[in-house]
Amino acid sequence: MIQINNLSKDLGEFKLRDISLEVKEGEYLVIIGPTGAGKTILLETLAGIYPPDKGSITFDGNDITALPPRERNISMVYQDFMLFPHMNVEKNIGFGLKNKKASPDEIKKRVDEITKIFGINHLLHRYPCTLSGGEKQRAAICRAVLMDPVMLLLDEPLSALDSQTRDKLRIELKKFHGMFKTTIIHITHNYEEVFSLADRVALMNAGEILQVGSPDDLFERPASEFIARFVGIENIYGGTCVEDGTFSVQVSGVTIECDSSCIHKKDANPKLCIRSENITISKEPVAEKGLNTLPCEILDITDKGSFVKITADVGFILNSVMMKRSFLSEGLKSGDRAYACFESGSVHIFG
Repeated sequence: MIQINNLSKDLGEFKLRDISLEVKEGEYLVIIGPTGAGKTILLETLAGIYPPDKGSITFDGNDITALPPRERNISMVYQDFMLFPHMNVEKNIGFGLKNKKASPDEIKKRVDEITKIFGINHLLHRYPCTLSGGEKQRAAICRAVLMDPVMLLLDEPLSALDSQTRDKLRIELKKFHGMFKTTIIHITHNYEEVFSLADRVALMNAGEILQVGSPDDLFERPASEFIARFVGIENIYGGTCVEDGTFSVQVSGVTIECDSSCIHKKDANPKLCIRSENITISKEPVAEKGLNTLPCEILDITDKGSFVKITADVGFILNSVMMKRSFLSEGLKSGDRAYACFESGSVHIFG
């Protein structure tokens, strides 16, 4: 168990403000947030690169706040690889073990094992200048995990890679974590990495952690308007609770049925949001319990390749995202009268 308690650090432009967080042993925690949120400073403070101005860090009840980096057994990988150019891949990866005076036979055995997992065992004789970006990042990750760290810190490790290489390396990271259950904290701006890798995700802004939970928690049930917008929700409205014994809210005079678990009667004027992917547009109304079916006019259709974005007027502007096949089967066009449909459970109220 890693416990971060009221951690603060002021580096002028970048800050941490009273960060408190628990990371379970073997957990894969992904951190997201805008540029300048303090994500990298948090990782570097955990690694011991910066001493905190306030607060503490404990591992399994042992306070490591003042320990130097070399005594923390934490490995960190940055997006720019940081390989030694004068060493081949084998020596780069085995560098840490060599510093610990491990025998050449043990180093070779361990290097062979880890490079097979990441698919670069055939590159051990090569030098960094001859490697692709994906191969360099695999070597950097292998070097970090070879030390059996109690925690692996990854600072946007896949962001500099092309999409195909990024997908492959993401699969390899998932495989590695499944095999060794190393505690990992991973910074990213890529939401595919969040959903494919994270046990939990934390969102940071301005040096603070705003929300922690499962990927679905943050992306479907954001705690604030800022978080909703950051995770890509376009449909955000102010509403008024309908005081008639139902669980519903009015937005611009249009009544929206909500799930009883998410309505807050204590707030007469809540904010609510609906993810575009949870809204479908159909030519015919759908009569189904728990389903909002709102008459609308289609204002705009934007082809996004595999999916289509539809902007509709239901009395207020509503954005929908539909898979191309579903869209084509409906035969929808701009100017059509249609119906916007979404489940009451897709309506999230956060204030």
